[in-house]
Amino acid sequence: MNYYRKRGEDTEQENVISWANWHLREYPELKWLHHIPNGGERNKAEAVRFKAQGVKAGVSDLFLPAAHGGYFGLYIEMKYGKNKPTKQQAEFMGDMLLAGYKTKVAYSAEEAIDELRKYLQEPETKVVQQVI
Repeated sequence: MNYYRKRGEDTEQENVISWANWHLREYPELKWLHHIPNGGERNKAEAVRFKAQGVKAGVSDLFLPAAHGGYFGLYIEMKYGKNKPTKQQAEFMGDMLLAGYKTKVAYSAEEAIDELRKYLQEPETKVVQQVI
C-alpha cells in the first residue's frame, strides 16, 4: 500500500480489505468479501469490453455473500467526503434491499468495518442449501 497517496474512496476501501484480511480468524466469512470493479477510469475499448462482460453501472463497491441477520448478504457502497450515491447506485441498493440483501453507504473505512462487524455478529440466516 502506498502510504503517501491522498486519502479518498480508494484508500478507504483498501483499508477495509486490509482489515478483513487481518480478521479472517475472527470472521471466516470475510474470505469472500470482494470488490466489484464497476467504476474507475477506462479507455473506450476497455469500457466496451467490460460492458460486454456484464459490468453494470450502480452496483455497490463491496459485497459480502454471507447470510446474517435475516439478509442473504451485505452490499457496501464506499463514498468519501461530500460524495453522495448516484441515482443508479441508490436504485441498485433499493432493489437489493427488496431482494433480501442489506445495503450500506459508508463514508470511511471505519464506518464500513463497523457495519461488517455488526452484520457478522448477527445470527446466521438459514437458507436452503444445495449441494453442487
